[in-house]
Amino acid sequence: MASTPAKKSKKEKKRRRKSDEEGEEEAKTLTLDGLKTLAHELLSSLAHVNNLPRLLSFLSPSSPLEFALESLISVQSFFVPLLPEIPAASSSSSSRSKLEDEDPKTVFGLWLKQRFDEFINALIRLAVSPHPSEALRDVALDAIMDFVKLRKGGRFQSAIYHRFLQSIIHAASSVDPLVDLLVSKYFKYTDVRYFTYTSMDKIARNFETTKLSHSGKRDSDNNDIPESSEEIAIHNMYYVLSHLPSLELDKEASYEMWCEFGISSKKGKERVSSKISSTDGKATNINSDLSSTSHVTKKLKSKFTKAWLSFLKLPLPLDVYKEVLATLHQNVIPSMANPAILSDFLTRSYDIGGVVSVMALSGLFILMTQHGLEYPKFYEKLYALLTPSVFMAKHRAVFFQLLDMCLKSTYISASLAAAFAKKLSRLALSVPPSGELIIISVIHNLLRRHPSINFLVHWDGEEANADASVKGDQPNENERVSDAAPLMHNKEQGVDLFNSEATDPVKSKAMRSSLWEIDTLRHHYSPAVSRFVASLENDLTVRAKTTEVAVADFSSGSYATVFRDEIRRRIKQVPLAFYRATPTSLFSESDFPGWTFVDQNADKNESKIQENGTLNTVESENRELLKRRRVETC
Repeated sequence: MASTPAKKSKKEKKRRRKSDEEGEEEAKTLTLDGLKTLAHELLSSLAHVNNLPRLLSFLSPSSPLEFALESLISVQSFFVPLLPEIPAASSSSSSRSKLEDEDPKTVFGLWLKQRFDEFINALIRLAVSPHPSEALRDVALDAIMDFVKLRKGGRFQSAIYHRFLQSIIHAASSVDPLVDLLVSKYFKYTDVRYFTYTSMDKIARNFETTKLSHSGKRDSDNNDIPESSEEIAIHNMYYVLSHLPSLELDKEASYEMWCEFGISSKKGKERVSSKISSTDGKATNINSDLSSTSHVTKKLKSKFTKAWLSFLKLPLPLDVYKEVLATLHQNVIPSMANPAILSDFLTRSYDIGGVVSVMALSGLFILMTQHGLEYPKFYEKLYALLTPSVFMAKHRAVFFQLLDMCLKSTYISASLAAAFAKKLSRLALSVPPSGELIIISVIHNLLRRHPSINFLVHWDGEEANADASVKGDQPNENERVSDAAPLMHNKEQGVDLFNSEATDPVKSKAMRSSLWEIDTLRHHYSPAVSRFVASLENDLTVRAKTTEVAVADFSSGSYATVFRDEIRRRIKQVPLAFYRATPTSLFSESDFPGWTFVDQNADKNESKIQENGTLNTVESENRELLKRRRVETC
């Protein structure tokens, strides 16, 4: 009866652990010269093929570096010329089901295939393990990629590469150095990127099954797999995808391949454009026609799209989720075959609210403006994002630039523009100075783009009601007030009718209010704010005489930037804390009507008028008295 995969995995782990223990014991007794003798015998004649298992036992992270490097290079040199004789996976599985009464060549091929699989697994462990040195990791990676190139006679061996990437994704420790090594040496090749996207798609789609198979088990070192193995795997997957070079969309680009046949699976298929080094060291183009280039670009974009869609369906941790949203519009959307397919992911993220919605706005804005995405309640969601916390968010600079761009259209209604202006004006009372500079710049642009809401800058309810009473058109309480002629009921003078809690900006009654909050900023403690608010005093209805304010100049501001700008300014007059005339009281009587502030010693200090009209004060008498006392004491 055939054994199950789980039993096979347990047997393989036990056999591997036993082999590592035997290698450690033999390494204690075997010298480096003895190891080199074993390697020389193996490479000189197949009669010493039994030295192969002994050399494989030294390929473990716990082996000495010199032993591991010598064994790796020797075994690799042994397998490279014998690759044509090693049966494929399908033929080896069929041979394994038969009895060992076959010819010796078949038996030797099956045995060689098993040893080759052990060698590949050992190379993957050496590359992924955090223990080996950088030199050992580099040599192991090069050996793996050489077998990827040579295993199928010039065609990309995706099976070995997929096993390698799967080990990287499910590694328990950090694989950043290994991925960085892949980026610098192999991700520049088109076929490597192509099969990387293919493997990432498979790993992401089978992630739930892989997660269940790994949960609750122990690894080969009897260490418990951590509970956060799922998050670690997703982090590793994102690190690989985010470090893949962006797709070259230039039609004249020439793709460089790692394998001879590129991304073709059969020799009979058309070869794609590639650059290979000839014997004289010069680069030679093979089939560099534009049709092949466009064909490869199309296939790359298709694999790229599938890999990212499968990854975005995973339960992403919050930190990965935010990083994806922050870079999606730059690194993912331009390279996708159909970017509109991300609309569901971005709309769900935009509906979450808070910082996640702020970060999803960039990608959603690109889909709406460039790919025809319709979002009926877009401005309602954007209006709901205007909270004090957004002015302290990490990605506030991009958000406010997009906010200004979304409100740039002159086709939005006056009530909607007034609602955004009023909401921002109300936020000016509770945000830091850097946020107030952003608010003033956005309101400045809104007033310039929509002259119909300029009455919000100075809206006098008494004058409006007086004009309305003369005309006899005072509205009733149930009468609808239009946007073109906003009126304030005389019973509501001094009351701001704006509803800051309304979720619908059109129903916020912003057209019946004013930007009185901006007027309070004229006396702000920050000189930058009080100076900048004066720009709203200009007549913004004449667009030819004014220009829009660049929100990008203020969107990334903070307390540090405001302070830095102030200390760099050259001021002509420095305000000092002194009085030009000596004050006679602590408070002015005009500040407190009905109150008098008189000095208690005023009666003692009253002047005495003499006959000649001269004035002698009590203070002069006191000075004479002090002088007389000092003379007497002397």
